[in-house]
Amino acid sequence: MATEFTPVASLLGGLLIGLAAVVLMIGNGRIAGVSGILASALAARPDGNVAWRWAFIVGIFAGAALAAAAGVYDPDSVRFPATGFLAAAAGLLVGIGTSVGGGCTSGHGVCGMARLSRRSLAATGVFMLVAFAVVFITRHIM
Repeated sequence: MATEFTPVASLLGGLLIGLAAVVLMIGNGRIAGVSGILASALAARPDGNVAWRWAFIVGIFAGAALAAAAGVYDPDSVRFPATGFLAAAAGLLVGIGTSVGGGCTSGHGVCGMARLSRRSLAATGVFMLVAFAVVFITRHIM
């Protein structure tokens, strides 16, 4: 399995994610943790401030659609081999992990690291170690 080296696109994407986090913090005083934003938007009793959360979520999908329309990437090139039960189980485990970990990679890795949060430093370290282990296992052992 080959991985394409795309430093310019990767840098641009990282800058845009960082910019979105800064704009949300400055404009709304909120951290751009996607799992928390989605959970609050879907809550049975939302906090009454749901519009910006849905705008943020729609913006994620709109940004991807815009990038595809501009030819920046091909959506058909994205592969997710898990289907059915395995995909549902993976999604459930990610949801449990973000709940137990107090946030997701965007909340801890982008926003928490920028604020030098000790909890986010630990969480991001765990994310990265698990990612390294998964890549090693799937590429070299399985």
